[in-house]
Amino acid sequence: MSEPEITDLTEAEARAELKRLANVLARANEDYHGKDAPQISDAEYDALKRRNAKIESRFPALKRSDSPSDQVGAKPSETFSKITHAVAMLSLGNAFSDEDVEDFLQRNRKYLGLSDQDPIPVTAEPKIDGLSLSLRYVGGQLEHAATRGDGTTGENVTANARTIDDIPQSLTNAPELLEVRGEVYMSHADFAALNERQAASAGKLFANPRNAAAGSLRQLDAGITRSRPLRFFAYAWGALSEPLADTQSGAIARLSALGFQTNPLTKLCEDAAQLIAHYRDIEARRATLGYDIDGVVYKVDSLALQERLGFRSTTPRWAIAHKFPAELAWTRLEAIDIQVGRTGALSPVARLTPVTVGGVVVSNATLHNEDYIAGQDSKGQTIREGKDIRPGDWVQVYRAGDVIPKISDVDLARRPSGTSPYSFPHRCPQCDSEALREEGDAVRRCTGGLICPAQAVEKLKHFVSRGAFDIEGLGAKQVEQFYTDEWIREPADIFRLRENYESGIRQLRNREGWGDKSAANLFDAIDDKRTIPLARLLFSLGIRHVGEAASNLIAFHYGTWDALIAAVTAAKDLSGPEWDDLNAVDGIGSVMAGSLVTAFSQPAERASVDRLVEQLTVLPAERPAADDSPVAGLTVVFTGTLERMTRAEAKARAEKLGAKVAGSVSAKTDILIAGPGAGSKAKKAADLGVRTVDEQEWLDLIGSA
Repeated sequence: MSEPEITDLTEAEARAELKRLANVLARANEDYHGKDAPQISDAEYDALKRRNAKIESRFPALKRSDSPSDQVGAKPSETFSKITHAVAMLSLGNAFSDEDVEDFLQRNRKYLGLSDQDPIPVTAEPKIDGLSLSLRYVGGQLEHAATRGDGTTGENVTANARTIDDIPQSLTNAPELLEVRGEVYMSHADFAALNERQAASAGKLFANPRNAAAGSLRQLDAGITRSRPLRFFAYAWGALSEPLADTQSGAIARLSALGFQTNPLTKLCEDAAQLIAHYRDIEARRATLGYDIDGVVYKVDSLALQERLGFRSTTPRWAIAHKFPAELAWTRLEAIDIQVGRTGALSPVARLTPVTVGGVVVSNATLHNEDYIAGQDSKGQTIREGKDIRPGDWVQVYRAGDVIPKISDVDLARRPSGTSPYSFPHRCPQCDSEALREEGDAVRRCTGGLICPAQAVEKLKHFVSRGAFDIEGLGAKQVEQFYTDEWIREPADIFRLRENYESGIRQLRNREGWGDKSAANLFDAIDDKRTIPLARLLFSLGIRHVGEAASNLIAFHYGTWDALIAAVTAAKDLSGPEWDDLNAVDGIGSVMAGSLVTAFSQPAERASVDRLVEQLTVLPAERPAADDSPVAGLTVVFTGTLERMTRAEAKARAEKLGAKVAGSVSAKTDILIAGPGAGSKAKKAADLGVRTVDEQEWLDLIGSA
């Protein structure tokens, strides 16, 4: 069954969904790899993986230690030896619309400092729905083959890969070291024939061609793999002793010349219009290709630009997968439920008469917020032709490529008579506190704070989550149990559990799943986290707008807990030099700064935090600095037009050298790098006596560091 859209998940829903996904995917992996008898389709498996990754992106603190995202594909099977990839095999970001494709090109132009008129040639190729494989050749000879595995370590399937006709055993005129990457797949016809043979011999049937290809490649007996009709398309590379070409298209042509099968539908395009036209053409041919694809992959053609664009944490900036369209179905909206999240957000969820949408049973869908229910966007503009959504309506449900169920339309002709527009609650359904909607905010929020059980429990769950204190043995289930039993009401109570247990105030023994040993293990795990880095502590507090990345920025800026508290206390009126200094932290801004200051200005909240810190040793934050860097520890500001690199590149390079990049000039600024067009920042720097240099002087200062 599907869950609400990720953007509308509460903290509790997200944690429960991540647990469900981890369990479902673990079972699927066991069925797929261990038993060779998958119970879910390949499309469902990939969609669940994508959903898991998106939830973790929105709720990074909830990421589990057994997260499927850390595996990229799947954990290597214990039945195979392991091979560590010299270059990690990462996944791709997704696009689901023409606008997403335009955004992909615009983001890259902006990062590279190019104008809208500057072309960025991009290759477009079918996204093969198969199993990723890396082939390492040394001196022209196939040395080993490895599955993607978890992206870092894969399974050694060399003997099996040698049986695939499309994989050359030796190469002529190849680089001394060459890692070729591509996709192992099985054609529709070969898949049907294989299942016929399996059925005739009372063997296991495969769910789809991808699972058949994966199961065949992972056989312990290479003879079985040899009997399976596997194919291989090459489309990328890993470690190289010398470049294949200057461009993506040139490198693919070189792989073809070396004897690898490359996809004939790969095309070089000059702009978004050509990319989308080729996407439509491939989509139209999809049913006749003879093998499974689930989209089209776009890659910036210039390898020099790929190098400049680089990577995010798990995906390259220079590539994206344009997925095929969503699938639709009509069903009845039975009810609208309101769920309360950690920050008090009231999130509406549609409870639906279960309906199958693209092979997945959907019983819940997102309703975003009260405006969306009323037929408006956040700016008051009409959507769905102004049709509101009411319980009892027949609604059109669609799910995108990552199985996010949404409601796109309402059939007014089937609306029951006598219904009234849905009245969004103005009071919290959990604690009956007033639920207010601030000007400019699309969400209504409960004002109950810690007296609201939904918020209190979600804050505690966030506190012990992976990105925060990450206490082993103290997860969502235990937090809910301890809160219900009134053993913990605030984070500081966690660190008093041992004391209360030993004094007899609280007892765990004789409770299901608990005994003296398990209690002692929990208390030891809690004590292990009494020493905590500043950034983790700040993130653990669950302050609105202050996520993991912002917590690191703030921690690096202030260095110590005492310095941070002194600064936000002094800035409680949202004015003065400390307030200006906080706003100057690059990447923070007035909204986040205001949220931080407000959180520490609330007497009850501040007292709760003080009680927590009394139990802890908070480690100061130290920004990693490059060896011999002349700017390590300095605060720098860029202004005006940079001519040798883009602002994003300049900032990334400065931070790599250990500098702190601020967004505005203050008394704490060490260097202002001013290009042509520098205005008020240059004047303020002069007034404050801040050292000002031009771009060339900056480059001379940092040299080749």
